[in-house]
Amino acid sequence: MRAEELHHPTGRVLVVVCDKGEEPVSVLGGALHRHGLRAGRVTAVGGFREADVGWFDPERGEYRRIPVREQVEVLSLLGDVAARDGEPVLHAHAVLGRADGSTVGGHLLRAQVWPTLEVIVTEVAPELAKRVDPETGLALIAGPGR
Repeated sequence: MRAEELHHPTGRVLVVVCDKGEEPVSVLGGALHRHGLRAGRVTAVGGFREADVGWFDPERGEYRRIPVREQVEVLSLLGDVAARDGEPVLHAHAVLGRADGSTVGGHLLRAQVWPTLEVIVTEVAPELAKRVDPETGLALIAGPGR
């Protein structure tokens, strides 16, 4: 576990509302780039017509896709933004609610918004950066000074 207190008084909040049919991972990535927001925490609620979530399989070194081919509620979408090679990288996990009340979740790989997705990105210390972990090949937050 690593914990480090960071102080940065920007106070910027980016609100991104995805419209029907949009793909939220690319829409959000574009908004982060346009606004120069390279470190933040992400929350969102809304709905998807379909989605692919996944879990990281360490033996295969890749995400295994879990296809969701039905209308679902985005019960929780949480994540972070950190810089990798100077560009913002979104890392988000979603819990999706099905019509029968069951849930499915994992790393958000792609989705189609229906009817909306309301995303709040709160800027945090810009010193956060992602570095590729040689063991997993994943981009992980390295923390300040690493």
